[in-house]
Amino acid sequence: MEQIELFVIESPCKGICENSAKGFCKGCLRSRDERFHWFSLSNEARFHILELCKQRRVRLLKARQERLDAQSDRALPYGMEDEPVEDLLSGLN
Repeated sequence: MEQIELFVIESPCKGICENSAKGFCKGCLRSRDERFHWFSLSNEARFHILELCKQRRVRLLKARQERLDAQSDRALPYGMEDEPVEDLLSGLN
């Protein structure tokens, strides 16, 4: 027996309709087909797509954080590795 949905799941569109390199919308993270067929899908299918979008967002945020961490681990410019680091707060005691 199918459960009757009382409310329609609205489109997650944020008005940033631009595709990423992987083909997902940069605003809502839906694929082209998911956006195109949204209004003909059942609430169950829409809910499934929203779950996929949440997973995509988590992966995207994780990848961004890894990229930031990798950039912060870069070596210092040539010649700066050997410079002593002064403790500016040591004289305040």
